[in-house]
Amino acid sequence: MQSGIEALPLDVVHLIAAGEVIDSLAAVVRELAENALDAGASRISISLYPDQWRVRVADNGHGMSLEDLQRAASPHTTSKIRDRQDLTKIMSLGFRGEALYSLAQLADLEIVSRSANSQEGWWVAYDAQGKVCQVEPAAIAPGTVVIGDNIFGNWPARRQGLPPITQQLKAVQAVVHQMALCHPQVTWQVEQNEREWLTLWMGKTARQILPQILRDVQGNDLQEIVWRDECEESPLSSASFLYLLLGLPDRCHRHRPDWIRVALNGRFVQIPEMEQTILAGFRRTLPRDRFPVCFAHFHIPPEHIDWNRHPAKSEVYLHHMDYWREQLTKAIEKALQLSSINFSDTLYFDRVGKVLKTAEAQSHYNASRSQEPGTRSQKSELEPHSSPLRAIAQVHNMYILAEHSTGVWLIEQHIAHERVLYEQLCDRWQIVTLRSPIVLNQLSTAQVEQLQRLEMDMEPFGEQAWVVRTAPELLAQRDDCADALWELSLGGDLQTAQVATACRSAIRNGTPLTLQEMQTLLDQWQQTRNPRTCPHGRPICLTLEESALSRFFRRHWVIGKSHGI
Repeated sequence: MQSGIEALPLDVVHLIAAGEVIDSLAAVVRELAENALDAGASRISISLYPDQWRVRVADNGHGMSLEDLQRAASPHTTSKIRDRQDLTKIMSLGFRGEALYSLAQLADLEIVSRSANSQEGWWVAYDAQGKVCQVEPAAIAPGTVVIGDNIFGNWPARRQGLPPITQQLKAVQAVVHQMALCHPQVTWQVEQNEREWLTLWMGKTARQILPQILRDVQGNDLQEIVWRDECEESPLSSASFLYLLLGLPDRCHRHRPDWIRVALNGRFVQIPEMEQTILAGFRRTLPRDRFPVCFAHFHIPPEHIDWNRHPAKSEVYLHHMDYWREQLTKAIEKALQLSSINFSDTLYFDRVGKVLKTAEAQSHYNASRSQEPGTRSQKSELEPHSSPLRAIAQVHNMYILAEHSTGVWLIEQHIAHERVLYEQLCDRWQIVTLRSPIVLNQLSTAQVEQLQRLEMDMEPFGEQAWVVRTAPELLAQRDDCADALWELSLGGDLQTAQVATACRSAIRNGTPLTLQEMQTLLDQWQQTRNPRTCPHGRPICLTLEESALSRFFRRHWVIGKSHGI
């Protein structure tokens, strides 16, 4: 960060591709809040007076001296860059030096500020050209207060062309949400007409911020990782990393793709390629017509980014796009793997308790005694992380009851097996020759073409009848292979066929399993890439943590002489 506000040289001004555009109340809030963040603020207070078209933004940043205040609203004046070389290594949120000048042209602008190393503050008012028209001493704590009053007052046509105030307030809210996620160490307080409207308390990471924004999402519904590329051939320095926060697909998702968000060095950006990568990373993990909750924040050296493309700096040019898409895919895969940390008891405690009580009352446990419940296999003791789940019993011939170091897990056997088979089919879709060819009748032309697209060997066998000589390996051995092939002929791509094949071939609910069969399924399921949901998006596992058991059985109670001991 450069010290002191100075005018940019003309050659730098001419290199700036797009100027700041303040076209709404949200744009005013965005520009002033970015200045506050660049000033190192940890608390930002925003006051809105929509009827008066007035915005007030106060922060506890390092503040400005009187000399800086006198230049702050002049065109192309900034403390963040000095020369053309700085345009290629921008680390601040603002750099063009036009935000306050633009606001002065559109509103009555006042700034009150005191630098951290000064004993006195100053109040300064500006005219429409950003020149100082009045200066007075002011009592203020270190920091800055910027007031824009009667915004667009001298541009009535622009004010009339703006969306209704309610929509503008939603846009302001969105701006604050975005900045809070990118800068979780900051507390945000927003008032509307002197009434508290929005408060977001600071946290260590965005994981503490998102539940304050999405009220139906809890911290335990989220998984966060910091992903760094360990490859020595990485084109970027070791300082580059990706912070990823996502909603676990068995816990939270959205009706619309409105929470697929990407940020770059502290600012939300629009990178469609990254958004498509996120959607691809959640493919076949969510229910139909549902979308993920995902926030990807890239921290990349500034020389690999061109911010100088859009007035709001929301559209950028990112070098090594393919590389970062690959890293994002790897990070999502890692975050979706099983981890006891994000299998919390808070979500599933009641549901698991009801299932276990019902099974206990009806004595529908099918526990094999081939392995004593109180003993562990040698492999489990020597390699606890390779197989952390130990099968104990089968409930209702539907659920596998397993012991985990953190508590008890309940796994639905059919959809767990479906996930295992689906990923195996994705890795190896093999068509084999049928021992006895199958005749399918009344096939339409579209159905025939569909089966041929799926690589089935077929030939005519009369009017609307076809002989099928090959089939997917899993289906070829089934008695209902003809029905399965008919189902595959009804449409869909290869992935849809793989899902249908896995679903039909998976262990049926109601099928009794031995303890060894249950353990084998658990081991296979834990090794899948997306173990939380089946390909249709249904959750596979419910957990009951040991901490929940302790609370239920009151193990935290102190028992002493008053209890007859």
